[in-house]
Amino acid sequence: MLAPNFSNPTMPIEQLPSILTLDKQSLSEQYAPLNRLINLGFTLLVCMFGMTLYFQPFIDLPKGLLNSLPFFIWAAAILGFLFTWLSYARDLVRSYALRELDLHYTSGLFFRTVVSQPITRIQHIELKRGPIERKVGLATLQVFSAGGEMHTFQIPGLPVDTAQQLRQFILQHKDVIKHG
Repeated sequence: MLAPNFSNPTMPIEQLPSILTLDKQSLSEQYAPLNRLINLGFTLLVCMFGMTLYFQPFIDLPKGLLNSLPFFIWAAAILGFLFTWLSYARDLVRSYALRELDLHYTSGLFFRTVVSQPITRIQHIELKRGPIERKVGLATLQVFSAGGEMHTFQIPGLPVDTAQQLRQFILQHKDVIKHG
């Protein structure tokens, strides 16, 4: 049963705040070139493996494989470079915004995705750093939503200090909102 003074008026669409006008922060300047280097390195490794297999004198390869291997190597190189370019362009448009009550993450090159998470609904937040990220001083901030098994989203390519500050702000602010 609702309280006698309960009110839930409708809100005109024109008065809603726009997510598109958020003051978005870009990821670290190191992130996109680092990903490009990793993708190019992987492409080069795959092509070198194919070339080694093609030119090795130890094992007699079937003639059909020997004839088609150069086409596979070229295809791997072209697809690898295409994927690297798309990945680099995608990394350049990723951004995030932190407001007093919510966190937003924007991604996508062709299909733009904006994930908005109220700070009060954040169950858990953690920093993830692989060996390459540790070497260059970057981190990924994983945000887990209340009621969800998987993380709601992650913000990659943040400088470690920024990621730690974001995490600390969210944890402290979440407690203030919940407990007054």
